[in-house]
Amino acid sequence: MSIELNTNDGQVTITNEVISTIAGGAAVECYGIVGMASKSQIRDGIAEILRKENFSKGVVVRQEDDYLHIDMYIIVSYGTKISEVAHNVQSQVKYTLSQSLGLSIDSVNIYIQGVRVAKD
Repeated sequence: MSIELNTNDGQVTITNEVISTIAGGAAVECYGIVGMASKSQIRDGIAEILRKENFSKGVVVRQEDDYLHIDMYIIVSYGTKISEVAHNVQSQVKYTLSQSLGLSIDSVNIYIQGVRVAKD
């Protein structure tokens, strides 16, 4: 699935994988985030941290009518306030997608897949 934008210069097609990669990159820059996790790959209660090239596996982009919804699966750092981290991720992802792609996001849903001790 992709998003079609019509401009004065022509038509632009943005795939969901591009949106999810940019959203994942914005999320991991936030304080308190250890990494992204796959939405479907929890084995033995342990979530695997995704690499940069696989961020799209931890982000689901849904398009309903003209509304864009993003579901993100993240792993947070131990000792951080989860509600604040989630709020910061939501704000950062909305801002980044708005600035880089010109998209207005209706909702960013955060799913915490695990808590880890961050390696510094």
